[in-house]
Amino acid sequence: MLHTMIPAPQARLCADAIRFLAVDAVEQANSGHPGLPMGAADCAFALWGNFLSFNPADPRWPNRDRFVLSAGHGSMLLYSLLHLFGFDLPLEELKNFRQWESKTPGHPEFGHTVGVEVTTGPLGQGFANGVGMAIASKMAAERFNTSDFKPIDHTVYALVGDGDLQEGISYEAAALAGHLKLGNMVYIYDDNGITIEGKTSLAWSEDVAGRFTACGWHVQKIDGHDYDQITAAITAAKAEKERPSIIMARTHIAFGSPKCQGSSGAHGSPLGKDEIAATRANLGWPHAPFEVPDEVVATCLTRVEALKVGYSAWQRGFATWHAANPEKAKLWDAMWHKSIPADLADELIAAVAGKDGATRALSGAVLQKAAALVPALAGGSADLSPSNNSDIKGSPSVQPGAFGGRNLHFGIREHAMGAVMNGMALYGCFIPYGATFLVFSDYCRPAVRLSALMKQQAIYIFTHDSFFVGEDGPTHQPIEHVASLRLIPGLHVIRPADGLETALAWQSALQRTNGPTVLILTRQKLPVIARPEGFAPSDVLKGGYVVSSPDGGADVVIMASGSELHVAVEAAATLAGRGIKARIVSVPCLELFMAQSDAYRAGVLPAGVPRVAFEAGRGESWGRLIGCDGLFIGIEHFGASAPDKILAEKFGFTVPQVAERIAAFLKK
Repeated sequence: MLHTMIPAPQARLCADAIRFLAVDAVEQANSGHPGLPMGAADCAFALWGNFLSFNPADPRWPNRDRFVLSAGHGSMLLYSLLHLFGFDLPLEELKNFRQWESKTPGHPEFGHTVGVEVTTGPLGQGFANGVGMAIASKMAAERFNTSDFKPIDHTVYALVGDGDLQEGISYEAAALAGHLKLGNMVYIYDDNGITIEGKTSLAWSEDVAGRFTACGWHVQKIDGHDYDQITAAITAAKAEKERPSIIMARTHIAFGSPKCQGSSGAHGSPLGKDEIAATRANLGWPHAPFEVPDEVVATCLTRVEALKVGYSAWQRGFATWHAANPEKAKLWDAMWHKSIPADLADELIAAVAGKDGATRALSGAVLQKAAALVPALAGGSADLSPSNNSDIKGSPSVQPGAFGGRNLHFGIREHAMGAVMNGMALYGCFIPYGATFLVFSDYCRPAVRLSALMKQQAIYIFTHDSFFVGEDGPTHQPIEHVASLRLIPGLHVIRPADGLETALAWQSALQRTNGPTVLILTRQKLPVIARPEGFAPSDVLKGGYVVSSPDGGADVVIMASGSELHVAVEAAATLAGRGIKARIVSVPCLELFMAQSDAYRAGVLPAGVPRVAFEAGRGESWGRLIGCDGLFIGIEHFGASAPDKILAEKFGFTVPQVAERIAAFLKK
């Protein structure tokens, strides 16, 4: 929206208000990071006061500009902005900074504080989240914009710091953004030259501008305390439509503090009462702690009222567009609501009914049907789609200037892939998925953890799930990864055993709107599991269910997941020949199974019957089900390079070996 820039003296007054709200909150909490808000306040207010488009009365408005505070330790900068610009964050919440149940936690948390777009703190994640938002915005605009109205025409902004740019994820995400020519991104780099240990020169001497230029970005260098330079740079960045933009704003950490300006000590410690008094005097700020001058309040609210005029115009235009474009309107509603059809499970099951094969291949078949029925679904792989079976067939690839497709190519950038997925999920409109080998899940683990922390619907496809990868050897054979992923609270880890379970794993992931799901899939082919007459497929969605059970009660319960289930079934037949009756239980998802009622679990795992768990990995996560007296058959060492059938024999995973282990266990 075109408007007159806020005059520089007025903007400086507002920036100082931000500085001192941050200083006072950190001092009162006796904890926090005052340096960044003090140094970045001029850039932040110039952006929010003149460029950022939003409506505090409708904080989830689809066409709002996104603002990501990637340097999340400077959270009081964002909280001050939200408070001043009319979001539901009263002054009392700023006074309760970092306290129990306050809306102002130490680092910004999505879903906890209104107006916070993303949970930030782990450095570099927010940088990559913004790239995901920009990709989603381009993809949405391609689908919905028409010649007479553009429902999506906003910008993604971020404030990033030295720490963000030193983290490797920023390299990955910046390269992807530059390749895709994301001209809807404007990042402000708070270039204050300070990290916790001291000057950045202790460990960093690269040409940052050269790096971003090489990645295809539009780069500007400015004085981050010069209001005219800041506004001119943002104006130029918004005008650049073919490249993402970064504004390198040279700032002073703890700006205005006589003793702390430019000091690493201001990064994560309160200034102290004496230094705060000296800073007030130095900046000419006569106001008491947490006092906001009326002129600042009026300036910010005037800006909000002006923005609401543009918001209302958009709403009118959208209503007309929605009525005039019924097909696009239908797609808009389906995608923004992330709708799935009522019969999705039946459709997905039909896509693989009666088929054997590697679960990675079965997943690929299910994906095609899911994509046809769920328009919000989009994603790709970290350069492994032929192995992950993660392409949506018949859909174009997302490439520079062509965002109408659904297949993303993340490149060999697992860390950025996960964070970009989070950005897409946070943006709305899309259910993102990303694929790689399970052994490389560690490369994107920080993003997976944040998916769970933010309760975002992101789907991770991790294939080649055990030492059965075979000849590639221990570097490519995940042993501890499934157990490790299960440690992340709120993450559903599903390891299906055949086509039916694979289809319902996708169903579970697509219907789960409040958290991420990991699909753990095999390289090797698996047979179809025989199930009893009257079996209810929906039981798979409970995470654990009875596959077979002998008449008259069982001598042992054998639990298994994934590729070990069919071995357990065959081992049970061998045991039956020795007079041992075994109940077979499939547990594709421990998290879902543990969430069932005690009565349901007791029906699946009868009390007093010895329990065995069987999985090609480490067994710590099975302890809740087998107890201290149960048996775990797994692998507690790294793999080896050999054909998978040889490894099964060497590691004790053949049917006779498993049956013998169980028989010996029962004799004890």
